[in-house]
Amino acid sequence: MTYTVAIIGTGAEPENPSRDGYAMAYHHAAGYEKLNDCTLVGCADIVRKNAEAFADEFGLDDDAVFEKHDALLEALEPDIVSICVPPAVHTEIAVDCIHSGVVKAIHCEKPMADTYGGAKLMTQEANRHGVQLTFNHQRRFSDAVRTAKELLDAGEIGDLQRIEFSSPVGLFDYGSHSFDLCNYFNDETPGKWVLGQIDYTEENVVFGSHNENQAIVHWEYTNGVHGIAASDSTGTGGPVSAFHSHNRLIGTDGVIVVGPESEDEEKEPPALRIRRDGKGWEAVNTEDGLHGWEFIDRAIADNVRCLRENEPPELRAENALNATELIFATWESSRRHGRVDLPLTIEDNPLQSMLNSGDLTPAPVGEN
Repeated sequence: MTYTVAIIGTGAEPENPSRDGYAMAYHHAAGYEKLNDCTLVGCADIVRKNAEAFADEFGLDDDAVFEKHDALLEALEPDIVSICVPPAVHTEIAVDCIHSGVVKAIHCEKPMADTYGGAKLMTQEANRHGVQLTFNHQRRFSDAVRTAKELLDAGEIGDLQRIEFSSPVGLFDYGSHSFDLCNYFNDETPGKWVLGQIDYTEENVVFGSHNENQAIVHWEYTNGVHGIAASDSTGTGGPVSAFHSHNRLIGTDGVIVVGPESEDEEKEPPALRIRRDGKGWEAVNTEDGLHGWEFIDRAIADNVRCLRENEPPELRAENALNATELIFATWESSRRHGRVDLPLTIEDNPLQSMLNSGDLTPAPVGEN
């Protein structure tokens, strides 16, 4: 069987990819093109010239280009849709795709949605209508991450006790990956409670959504494993330097570090290393590190395989929702000035709500 694929939200392909744009739609499309059982049939973007440029790049005819996603769904009836728009409109577009009655699978960019209620609704509707919904936490397909999990599962550091991460951007954008990896390492165990605090002094908007400037969070899973994390978008490098890594796994008999920092700025550190109790640090050979466009290819290939074989995909919505719950629970803890017990029962985005109420008043960028 060959699946027809459409991309919603092509964006413009940036000359210099940055937090203002990474041309994710182009990377999604390239991933589908590498698969023998997928055919790209159309694209949509509210800026038509963006969609036309995308169509030129991937050899699509003019009648495959749309400005409105609902028109695309009605005309092309694609089997698979990739959603590469800002988080604020993820829920609306995903639910429309689910309710179309023709879409079998949706692969959506992260973070899930700009409210917790929206994230839950997407997951609920996909389950109700039998649509495979996944989110692009592609770092799970890094060989460094996979190897770290294999070492952990093999008991190389004993029983897992604590997971740590640091984020250089914020808990919502970059931290979406980080919380997701924590849950991956802890076998998707649900959270039990979250205690967090944030500072938001200067606007930090990424892809249309607010992210705090700095945060510290402590949480516990229902199996007793604890998590500690920090974010710092101020450029001081405080939390990152404090943790000396992107992810750290602390066990009863050792430590695994994924994405360690180097004490020598000119020296590239190994992507993965381990320290067993009573021994020094050992570098672990891996094919790649934490970042690579090829991870998107692997993620898409796994999604399509799971659709074909009717298996739960690695990046399924339920896993993304667990990570999203920890993000919004951290902001909710800051709003309440206290611990938040899970499951989380709010519907809104606590950070945005604190902005709307005037409890947070970040200055425009450059004023401080």
